[in-house]
Amino acid sequence: MSLAQTTHSGGEESLFESISDDIVEKGYSIRLNALPENLTSLLLQHVIELPDENFKRAGIGRTKEHLINDLVRTDEISWITSNSVASCAWIKWSESLQAYLNRRLFLGLFSFESHFSHYAKGDFYKKHKDAFKGEDNRVLSVVVYLNQHWSAGDGGELVIYDENTPASSVVDHRRITVTPNLGTIVVFLSEEFPHEVLPARQDRYSIAGWFRLNNSIANNIDPPS
Repeated sequence: MSLAQTTHSGGEESLFESISDDIVEKGYSIRLNALPENLTSLLLQHVIELPDENFKRAGIGRTKEHLINDLVRTDEISWITSNSVASCAWIKWSESLQAYLNRRLFLGLFSFESHFSHYAKGDFYKKHKDAFKGEDNRVLSVVVYLNQHWSAGDGGELVIYDENTPASSVVDHRRITVTPNLGTIVVFLSEEFPHEVLPARQDRYSIAGWFRLNNSIANNIDPPS
C-alpha cells in the first residue's frame, strides 16, 4: 500500500473542511474516530512496537529552560521523524492538513513537529498552554489518540478550558472533556486554550503535534521543543 493510499482515503477533504470550520467557529475541533483507518492502524502498530528506550521523560520549557518537573507532567515522549512507514504516513497526512488550512484560513503555517506520548498508569499533565501570546510560534496544536477499547474508568481524558465561554451555574461549558479513543483528532489554537491530561489508569498512547510559524533569525529556523 502506498503512502498516498494510506493518507488520502476516508474523505480527507471533508474532514479537513470540518476541522477548518470548527477552528473558525470555536477555535477548536474535536473529531471522533476521524483519522483514516489505514493510517490509524499503521500508527497503532508502530507505537505498540516502539522499544521502551525510544521514550524519554517529557519536560517543560524549551532549550536551556527545559526542565523535568514531576509536579507538572510525568509522561514520556518519542519525537517523530521519517524513519518508518508509519511515521512517514503521519507526516504526509499532517502536511496535507497544513496545506489545506493555509489555503482555507491563510494561517501561514510553516512547519510541523510531533511526538508519540506514553502515559503509564498514574501519569498526568497539569493545566498549561502550548504557547503564550508573543512568546512562541506555535499556532495550532494537534492531538491524535491511539488507544483501543478505552473505557470511562480508564481516565487519561484531555480537558480543554474554553475561558471565552460565559460561566453557568447549571452546566460548566468551559470544560471540554475528550476521551482518548482510537482515531479521535483534536485541533485547537495553541495560544487560546489551557488544557490538561487527567491521570491515566492504564497505558495511554497518543500523538501530540504543533503547526508553527517561521521565526527564523539570521537564516536559522526556530528549533523544535
